Amino acid sequence: MKIETKIEKFNEPLYLESGRLLEEFEIIYETYGTLNEDKSNVIIICHALSGSHHAAGRYENEAKAGWWDKFIGDGKAIDTKKYFVICSNNIGSSYGSTSPLSINPSTKKEYRLKFPVLTISDIVNAQMKLYKKLGITNALAVIGGSMGGMQALCYAIEQPTFAKHYIAMACTAYTRPWVIALNKIGIEAIRHDKAFKNGEYDKEDLKVSGLVGLAVGRMAGLIAYLTPALFNRKFARDYVDTDGLYELFGRFEIEKYLEHNSYSFPKFFDPLSYLYICKTINIFDAGRNKDKLEDSFMKIEGKLHLISFADDMLFFPQEMEEIRDIMVKIGKKEQVTYLQVNSSNGHDSFFVEVDKFEEHVKEILKD
Repeated sequence: MKIETKIEKFNEPLYLESGRLLEEFEIIYETYGTLNEDKSNVIIICHALSGSHHAAGRYENEAKAGWWDKFIGDGKAIDTKKYFVICSNNIGSSYGSTSPLSINPSTKKEYRLKFPVLTISDIVNAQMKLYKKLGITNALAVIGGSMGGMQALCYAIEQPTFAKHYIAMACTAYTRPWVIALNKIGIEAIRHDKAFKNGEYDKEDLKVSGLVGLAVGRMAGLIAYLTPALFNRKFARDYVDTDGLYELFGRFEIEKYLEHNSYSFPKFFDPLSYLYICKTINIFDAGRNKDKLEDSFMKIEGKLHLISFADDMLFFPQEMEEIRDIMVKIGKKEQVTYLQVNSSNGHDSFFVEVDKFEEHVKEILKD
């Protein structure tokens, strides 16, 4: 599989929904496969909260492949022998696109807490500028899960002629209080961690020591990304062999798992990016401004394909069923499909249980 990683710099303003702007910005992106002569084989991949542009394949000496490697590659559901796939790192994230740690051209200092709040629409608009620069005016499909699914919905509504198919997985039309509450745990833990220093922490210190506040937020997320049934199946009531049952801070295996996967997170993911991304997710609403959801979905011209996961405890299947029902209600029954996957890995199923929906996606892309 041909993989290329590039950075595109934009010496032009990006006008944001908030009324603010980024005077200039950069997007790091990865491509897979080869663009055909008439540029008709493009598929756009959108990533989730902690995801990146590295969606598939493996860098030299890299222990772990890209986050959707089961789904994207030669001969896979998103076949890179056939399609030219683009995945860009969302602006605001911490993997190389413009973020709170970027230099503000006006002050010559890092933005930090002076970075503007972004919306899903802002992220999509930035990506559209990238495609324009690459000479790409249309895509066969836009595909994403979780926050990436929000982007797919936004593309369908706000860029209705850009793609033929918009595939949104494990997401919602608007963020409910449940998710906002979960995000609040991380936001408060980060803000009140003394090592955060009101956003003026030393980046190198975090690479060595991490940030407890962000680790706590990650724990809350991990609990919601998975399910009680999965925890029971994977950990039961097993106790760590080296810990004493009657030691106050002795641990069950589930506690060890949360520690291992949370305390390492701040060493590679920036806490300011985490705060800003949580805000972006919290304020997402496809029925933005004065539009009702029905008004927003009336703008859709392509085909919208919804995939939910039965045991998703972050964005519940009913939330995606609501989108389907609205599409039917407004007379767009022929433009929407819905699949509920009988999943067993909770919210994370969209990148763990690819085998349960890959044939469905292949059929969509044949149309």
